[in-house]
Amino acid sequence: MIHVYVGPTLPRDEPLLSDPSVRLLPPVRHGDLFDDAIADTDTVVIIDGLYHQTAALRHKEILATLARGVRVMGAASVGALRAVELYRFGMRGVGSIYRRYLSGELTADDEVAVGQEPDGDRQALTWPLVNLRHVLDLAAQDGVVSAATATVLLNEFRTVYYPHRTTPALRAICDRHYATALTVWLRERRAVDPYFGDVKRLDALKALRAALSGIEPALQVRADGLHWDTPYFRRWRAYFATECVDGLELPTALRIGYQQIFDSDFPQVWHGHLDHLSRHPDDGGTGMPLAERMIRLTSEDCASLPVHAVFRIPVDVGDEEAVKRLLVNESTPDRTSVARYLAANDDAGRTVPGFMPETIKDTEARYTLQQLWRCQPVELEYAAAARGFRSAAQATDTVKAFMAGFLNDQPQQSEPATEAATDVH
Repeated sequence: MIHVYVGPTLPRDEPLLSDPSVRLLPPVRHGDLFDDAIADTDTVVIIDGLYHQTAALRHKEILATLARGVRVMGAASVGALRAVELYRFGMRGVGSIYRRYLSGELTADDEVAVGQEPDGDRQALTWPLVNLRHVLDLAAQDGVVSAATATVLLNEFRTVYYPHRTTPALRAICDRHYATALTVWLRERRAVDPYFGDVKRLDALKALRAALSGIEPALQVRADGLHWDTPYFRRWRAYFATECVDGLELPTALRIGYQQIFDSDFPQVWHGHLDHLSRHPDDGGTGMPLAERMIRLTSEDCASLPVHAVFRIPVDVGDEEAVKRLLVNESTPDRTSVARYLAANDDAGRTVPGFMPETIKDTEARYTLQQLWRCQPVELEYAAAARGFRSAAQATDTVKAFMAGFLNDQPQQSEPATEAATDVH
């Protein structure tokens, strides 16, 4: 399967995208390559990506994908940028834009950036500078403008912020420099060929043909030996890991987080998880009961320390057995609640200006935890550790994902729920 992230460089009805082996996807963003649908033997073609309105695709996500054996190709837009940055590690770049970045002829990211419609077909609303360069070269060759005028116009276009490089802006700059012949010539050429001057499109098509033909990269390098599996990467993987259960596609980390917060028996579940890890260490050490390990690790002065105060370990959502242990008490109503609470966040985002779960005040989140766990403020750190959180701060951040929906489930607290959901900082 060939997974193609594209839009707006190519329209959805581009014939090559209808090939049965192509899986058409929107512009790539942070987290997309964690998709379970991407098999180790597949090909990923990155053409377009989002990086202004959302977090951009990280380099380590590509390195991890390459390390699995997935062939990753890039062209035309952000795909060309990432390919230049990672070609030494096995990512293949295709097309003239990639080669010009690789040679240093192009250096700025905004050469390929465009403003685009936020949804639907994601049509480009502005001109990418790399296309304007090409059009000016062609115009100079045809004698429409002089080489000197073409240079002046290019420098003017470069000073315009990329979301403002619209056709009217292009026309205004040409008029200011007495180059109206250029806009007339360009309009006539585009009336005959709507894609005239679009080098991004040409490169994208070239990358698709290369992927469909099965051409191998010229540089065969694997990313296995690279240090891509960092704590940041594991945190991203945990954030984007999902599983379909009962017909619901839910984030695994939030399913576990829900149990940590709302299951009154979770401290026992966490203790059992720690005991299992103590008896079955994965570092080659000797397994032993948790009580015995505590005796060996702690001094007499610390003998009264609880287990969870000594062992504060992260949850690896990539470990299927660990996930099963931690979700042992999860019920169908629990999963339904997670889905409902996540939907409540979406509803609040549409109705409350500026709302995101992260904008809920820490004081509101901590108060909610204290009520749920029936503890005093000074006990919150202890209570969070007993439920597998590495700190009260982590528990505070986690409960925010559920607060809009949970508080709206409490009829007697309907007014505070509104305040908590709308109070941003």
